[in-house]
Amino acid sequence: MTTPVTPFPGPAVLPSTAPAPASRLGAPYTARLALVGDRSPSIRSHARIPGLLDALARREQLVLDAYWISTEDAGQDGALAGFDAIWLLPGSPYRSEAGALAAVRTAREGGIPFLGTCGGFQHAVLEYARNVCGLGRATHAESPERPGTAEEDEDLLVVPLTCSLVGHEGVIEITPDTLAARVLGSTRTLERYHCAYGLNARYLDVLREHGLRFSGADENGEVRIAELPGHPFFLVSLFQPELAGDGTRAHPAIGALAAAAVAHSARAAAGART
Repeated sequence: MTTPVTPFPGPAVLPSTAPAPASRLGAPYTARLALVGDRSPSIRSHARIPGLLDALARREQLVLDAYWISTEDAGQDGALAGFDAIWLLPGSPYRSEAGALAAVRTAREGGIPFLGTCGGFQHAVLEYARNVCGLGRATHAESPERPGTAEEDEDLLVVPLTCSLVGHEGVIEITPDTLAARVLGSTRTLERYHCAYGLNARYLDVLREHGLRFSGADENGEVRIAELPGHPFFLVSLFQPELAGDGTRAHPAIGALAAAAVAHSARAAAGART
């Protein structure tokens, strides 16, 4: 079911004291954002979302009409129709792996701005491996659908990290002249994680050969950010930008998604007038 964003518990993300509509703030389009994930008050990143979106509206005048969509619903026909951006959130294993992958594919094929964080990163790369690279047997070590046999282990695209990143932070080196570099405004950043899974290095070359770009890595060269050149906005990170700072200001990656969503809304409105 699609539900508007609300905190746990509390007022709506944009209460009666919220800023004026976007049209009065110089941004004539209020974009619709799909927050895909199995919402839980026990997941810190989920609990931070309302405050981050409120901060975007107040500080950046980027007003998003945001709705939570469970992974089970995301896999239904038309569930993501009409949205200007899709954000696949942390919280895996998802209740529906198929629904999470469908959200990625909808954004990728439809040119809809997309952000995937933590589990969203992992499943975005998994979707790409299966549907673009032809690796139909690629799987996630955390998936409840995985048989877990030795033969299946050879198909693991997303594997347990040698050292868990749950509760850790670390430096990421950003490749210059990439979307990640433009969004973060730097070639070096310190980010927070809550993750125990990453990419299997044996698959990186085939992913690159099929167009996926790895634009950020930790100091050991382990992939932490990926993007899709040629797409209006497709950025995924193993770190969680939701956890940056004290939650009163949105991370640049979240702000960039919001800006891309507003631009998508503007293009759609212009197209409807022609």
